[in-house]
Amino acid sequence: MSDSINIPKEFIDEPLILGDPSFHTITEKVSSISEDKTKREWFLAFGIAVSVLFILLGIISYLVWEGIGIWGLNNPVGWGWAIVNFVFWVGIGHAGTLISAILLLFRQKWRTSINRFAEAMTLFAVICALLFPTIHVGRIWLLHYFIPVPNQMGMWPNFRSPLLWDFFAVGTYFVVSFLFWYTGLIPDLATYRDRAVAQAKKVKQKIFGILSLGWRGGNRHWQHHEIAILVLAGLSTPLVLSVHSIVSSDFATSIIPGWHTTIFPPYFVAGAIFSGFAMVTTLAIIARKFYNLENIITVSHFDKMAKIMLLTGSIVGYSYAMEFFIAWYSGNIYEGFAFLNRAFGPYSWAYWTMITCNVLVPQFFWFKKLRRSIPFLFVAAILINIGMWFERFVITVTSLSRDFLPSSWDYFSPTLFDILIFIGSFGLFLTGFLLFIRFLPIISMTEVKSVLPQADPHYTDDEKMVANNG
Repeated sequence: MSDSINIPKEFIDEPLILGDPSFHTITEKVSSISEDKTKREWFLAFGIAVSVLFILLGIISYLVWEGIGIWGLNNPVGWGWAIVNFVFWVGIGHAGTLISAILLLFRQKWRTSINRFAEAMTLFAVICALLFPTIHVGRIWLLHYFIPVPNQMGMWPNFRSPLLWDFFAVGTYFVVSFLFWYTGLIPDLATYRDRAVAQAKKVKQKIFGILSLGWRGGNRHWQHHEIAILVLAGLSTPLVLSVHSIVSSDFATSIIPGWHTTIFPPYFVAGAIFSGFAMVTTLAIIARKFYNLENIITVSHFDKMAKIMLLTGSIVGYSYAMEFFIAWYSGNIYEGFAFLNRAFGPYSWAYWTMITCNVLVPQFFWFKKLRRSIPFLFVAAILINIGMWFERFVITVTSLSRDFLPSSWDYFSPTLFDILIFIGSFGLFLTGFLLFIRFLPIISMTEVKSVLPQADPHYTDDEKMVANNG
């Protein structure tokens, strides 16, 4: 026994949940977020989010009335901030599915503390993303022609268009992500239902009773639940790779210099995971501090997320370098000019902002002390998302503003309406996310309990002493 106690500390895994909580403690801690009296800070944040959301609704109403001429679009820059924001928000949604599905299939237990609100983040980010192509079409009242169903005109969408592929890819991604999120939520909704019964709250009891689908926690319920989760994880995994690959095809299938390249699909996927984890980190740090969840969302979780951001950020940086190499190696003068124009042309300020935030900032994650510094991680995650927005801006605008003919070149400048719609999308995102935090469990209680030492049937008091003395 003494030999086991003297195991070097570096060979003992850091506990995923600190404080040695019991199953009951986890239930009380997570449930109290929704059941306790709403904090003033939540009302303040929600009021700001709703105010920004109303700005979005007002600008969209004016956009429908006046048309997309109120934006800064010109000839040749027909794709502006709307498409930039679409790609940005789709990318934000990737981390939720990656944490939920791929890490689940690889049996990475550290995901259990962050997967629930990462999945919710995915849903709200995809809703924000779908907003921009919808309003970008201009005549929104004719949007139904885009849906591939027979209509009175006998017209069908062009199935060879990547924009139609987006419709299927993003739509499928949202449906599968929603099913994955909701299926994992069912046992916790049943817990809320049972607590509402104990507290004699009839309205909550009925609502959660309907949402929990009659869950009783029997063996057959758990067997079917595990099968459903694995099936949905298997469906979600290829979607992580396919959705942003298809979004990248919006650009890669064109002949515009700077877009017509085969590196875009893996480059976009890595960038999506990169920005998605940065957003998860930002939200997790805020929620952890606000609701005192330090023992459930630990520094170790942030350390692992920082490592993933370091990996994907390095892939993104490599892709930037390869774009220049491919442009030079191809011998195509238009491709070569497109990338020199990005770095040294009129949008060079955007390009070097992108390089600083996406390539240089993640390199600090090589240092363990910085990976485990919450203030540094918070600032770095915000900078990464700023950089990833600028990446989409650089790709979209610089290639369109200077294409083959110098006589058609023009400089794109966003108008106030471009800026307000982008800011308003954050109001939509945060409104949904704050409502989720207030009324639903933001941490998967059942999955967190599964990684506690008590969940192991072979767990003994001796092992507990080893862990505590490690």
